[in-house]
Amino acid sequence: MKAFHCTDCGHLIFFENVQCERCGSMLGFIPETGEMSAFVKLKGFVWETKPASGDGRYKPCYNYSVEKVCNWMVPENSTDAFCHSCRLTAVIPNLKAPRRRYYWSRLEAAKRRLLYTLAVLGLRVDTRKEHPDTGLEFEFLESRRGKKILTGHHSGLITMNIAEADEVRRERLRIAMREPYRTLLGHFRHEIGHYYFDRLIVGARRTGAFRSLFGDDRTDYSDALARHYRDGPTAAWATNHVSAYATMHPWEDWAETWAHYLHIVDTTGTARACGINIAQLSRNGPTFAAQVLPHSPSFDLLMKQWTMLTYAMNSLNRSMGMPDPYPFTLAPGAVKKLRFIHRLIEAQGIEHEHDRVEAISP
Repeated sequence: MKAFHCTDCGHLIFFENVQCERCGSMLGFIPETGEMSAFVKLKGFVWETKPASGDGRYKPCYNYSVEKVCNWMVPENSTDAFCHSCRLTAVIPNLKAPRRRYYWSRLEAAKRRLLYTLAVLGLRVDTRKEHPDTGLEFEFLESRRGKKILTGHHSGLITMNIAEADEVRRERLRIAMREPYRTLLGHFRHEIGHYYFDRLIVGARRTGAFRSLFGDDRTDYSDALARHYRDGPTAAWATNHVSAYATMHPWEDWAETWAHYLHIVDTTGTARACGINIAQLSRNGPTFAAQVLPHSPSFDLLMKQWTMLTYAMNSLNRSMGMPDPYPFTLAPGAVKKLRFIHRLIEAQGIEHEHDRVEAISP
């Protein structure tokens, strides 16, 4: 995540802000440019960027102006009332029930952060309405008597149990399942991994390369699930997997590794955007300097930065009496899988750039 500033007064702002605390300007995120902007309200629902520009007129997403759970903008001439992120959500919680609007707001906020990272990586996300066969859709559902909702993915549909937006319930479940980490954003990153398995592995005919690292995905999933919860992971699981859950089935290994890759890319990117560059490990330990890298790092540099950054993050949290934000150790086998995902995404970016150049060539 980059560091954002109010375009009217220059004050530092967050990705989720709707108003600048210094100058009072209304704020909104413009997906087409990847920027946060200050706005002034014109007639009706039309907002103009501050400072004004020739093509700087937008309208707030319906879920921004009416429901107050979004801060994304829509081009003024668009026929859509909803922003790109909100168009991906097909089912929302029952807002008449207590705290459901809060749950919905937290779910949408995590989803918007997910989409931002995917955009930075050059991964396109289309709605099912746009592309019924390959598009993506979210449903935020609630368990009821006789019907238990499981968070998961199936053929481009990601279902999220809204109970995951309740911090107390989520923490109780994390402890009960002996998980070191459980967050809303982590759920979104994991489930989108299953979606991109269909796109980048199956759809791109890369199953051979995948199986050489992650194992045979043709293994019966139901049997693997039952075995995992009956017997647990092997004693040596950490030598080749990012988490214990990743040992359950190659699909889950991929999704867990994909989620960790997004953790790494987004967190190191945020550190660089904040002017923090972490040098390689030396006898004197990690060093910090106000230096922003001119481009995305190579995978090797990314991993070196991640090692030092997580050391610093965990140390800072321990100084505050808080749990480690990254309670994992990445063994060489897991790093190989992360490198595989890194190369896949790089190749995807090159393909999109090639298509773009061909499209504008005479």
